[in-house]
Amino acid sequence: MSTEKMYLAPLCKEDLDMILVWRNEPETRSKMYTSHQISHKEHYDWFERLQEDKTKAYFLAVLNDEPVGVIGFSEIDKIKGIATWAFYAAPNAPRGTGSLMEYYALEHAFEKLALHKLRCEVLGFNTVVIKLHKKFGFKEEGVHRDAFHDGSVYHDIVHLGIFKQEWLDAREELKTKLKIA
Repeated sequence: MSTEKMYLAPLCKEDLDMILVWRNEPETRSKMYTSHQISHKEHYDWFERLQEDKTKAYFLAVLNDEPVGVIGFSEIDKIKGIATWAFYAAPNAPRGTGSLMEYYALEHAFEKLALHKLRCEVLGFNTVVIKLHKKFGFKEEGVHRDAFHDGSVYHDIVHLGIFKQEWLDAREELKTKLKIA
């Protein structure tokens, strides 16, 4: 991707039907803790709870004026400066979207949320995302073996984290590689 323009827009009610379709894609669901087909009511109820929860912030990732994914921050602790994050791209998102979403999520976490540390959890079989996080400077902090059961099989959960200084150390090189202006 060359000098693509991405921004994060606060998630709004008008986005919900579109992202429900993305979220219910089998490929997306297969990598989530909530892997069942999500109903319209369940999705809208989640959004209503989200509006009241100050420890969460969700965004629509928009690339060249096209919505391409969702970025969510949770467990935001402004006192300790720590939060958790997750993301998923739209099924039709262009190649490289995940890397751009990760870059802009880290920028938001450390610049706008003023975090000291950002953490995440990835199901152990999702090696592509684990590798992506490590490319951006995340360090593996541990593995909870067989800590998630998907209804038929147990999976490891890989815990990763990055400190603000680690992000600052990696940021310029990643910005150049991603051709971000």
